[in-house]
Amino acid sequence: PLVLADTIRRKISERNPDVPVRASTMESTLETAAAGPRFQTFLLIVFAGVALLLALAGVYGVMAYTVSQRVPELGVRIALGATPENIRALILGQGAALAGAGLAVGIGLALLSGRVLQGVLFGVTATDPLVLASVIVAVAIATLGACYVPVRRAIRVDPMVALRAE
Repeated sequence: PLVLADTIRRKISERNPDVPVRASTMESTLETAAAGPRFQTFLLIVFAGVALLLALAGVYGVMAYTVSQRVPELGVRIALGATPENIRALILGQGAALAGAGLAVGIGLALLSGRVLQGVLFGVTATDPLVLASVIVAVAIATLGACYVPVRRAIRVDPMVALRAE
């Protein structure tokens, strides 16, 4: 299409030299028009990823600190016959409760701020149930992944060392 652009420019400037002529393809025009929203979406994805990583670091820190503070208790539980599965369920239950509280606050804020983000979203609404469900599942899996190291540390507590520390 741009092959004819020089001929068209020349013919138009012969008739009226004051008329500016700009020739471009529809693809380049659409690409230019979509560049701003595409960049905003990219920044939103990057910031959301960074926020998720910070949240996971926070969950890991809280869970690791909690497990370290509960070493004597876990030692007593193990000494009294608690199995690794019992300890795992205890720590993961605490992590799940933390994740549930965070998800409840996060989903509530997402629903409230949906109108602000609606102008940036294409093809979905801010309250799309599939998107919200996938975010819930992703955050829940990531939170349980952040609990993995503290759970392993809790399972390996030596009852004698834990009881002497008290």
